[in-house]
Amino acid sequence: MGARADRVVPFYAMEVLKAANRRQTEGHDVLHLELGEPGGGPPPRAVAAAAAALERGERLGYTEALGTHALRERVARHYRETYGVAVGPERIAVTTGSSAGFLLGFLAAFADGARIGVAEPGYPAYRNIIASLGLTPVGIATEFDRRFQLTPEMLDAALPLDGLVIASPANPTGTMLSGGEIAAIARWSAAHGVRLVSDEVYHGITFGTPAVTALASSPQAIVVNSFSKYYAMTGWRVGWMVVPPDLIGAVDRLSQNLYISAPTLSQIAAIAAFDDRAFLDAKVARYARTRGLLLESLPRAGFDRLAPADGAFYIFADVGKLTDDSSAFCERMLRETGVATTPGIDFDPNRGKRFLRFAIAGPGEQMLAAAERLVAWRR
Repeated sequence: MGARADRVVPFYAMEVLKAANRRQTEGHDVLHLELGEPGGGPPPRAVAAAAAALERGERLGYTEALGTHALRERVARHYRETYGVAVGPERIAVTTGSSAGFLLGFLAAFADGARIGVAEPGYPAYRNIIASLGLTPVGIATEFDRRFQLTPEMLDAALPLDGLVIASPANPTGTMLSGGEIAAIARWSAAHGVRLVSDEVYHGITFGTPAVTALASSPQAIVVNSFSKYYAMTGWRVGWMVVPPDLIGAVDRLSQNLYISAPTLSQIAAIAAFDDRAFLDAKVARYARTRGLLLESLPRAGFDRLAPADGAFYIFADVGKLTDDSSAFCERMLRETGVATTPGIDFDPNRGKRFLRFAIAGPGEQMLAAAERLVAWRR
């Protein structure tokens, strides 16, 4: 047998970034709609808190593996204030971004060979992390007319499963599950002995109904969140998990050995980020304006089959009537317009050639220019 790393396929969005950067070094401009990274800087209060800690000469050594007590308390307070859900700080694990959260959650909850259901299309790191750990990702095809979200009926057809990952808002589609839909999936999971893992990384970035946490329906769910998306702190590498009581000891031990702890300075900054809501909500308002602009413009460029962009900062397009190879289509679009997007093969290995994803969190003027170029290109 080969190394477990052989089971991990490249993230094509990064290959698109390489091509876009190469185009820039050759003197051509690029409008970046390929990477899911929030526009603008981090919350000023987070930056000020970090700067103050450095100016004080604060010792930035290791913290407890599960994070500082202050940050864990603040996350617990966030659940009370935002969702009306009581979660004790002893169930919070601070992680080095959500990626570490998924790794720790899968390792803590599942035995070798466990079958973990993931929606297709869906975030490719789910499949790759699961496979790299000796677990089995089970792709479950979702449909445009069901908003690319899972239903209990779809899950019945995927049995047997040991675990299930849901995401709301989802990457790449931006679609959301209602509270009732999450509750139905939570009931289904409990009835079938399936551990529920909820990706809530894009909570806070919604355009209408607020996102609902799986904890409202399932206290046994593993919830993963991050300061990278709504809080715009991608490079600070800090996130968190809410862990069921039966798994927190395992997560603690794994964290001690795999990471020691999340970056201390980032944990200090993260506490302050919670209190910069006006700054962060202004970002979401900008995303909303860009979303509206592109939802109006893209159909005029021939991209007229778009997933409902309920949240996150993506627009997922079915381009099957334009091409049978979205990778080649995206390469051509970059070459002829300078607009970089991600083909759907990252998100759906079986049907991805008919889809592409627009990431819309960049500067508004660049998003407007991208829309204008695409409309002119498709005329």
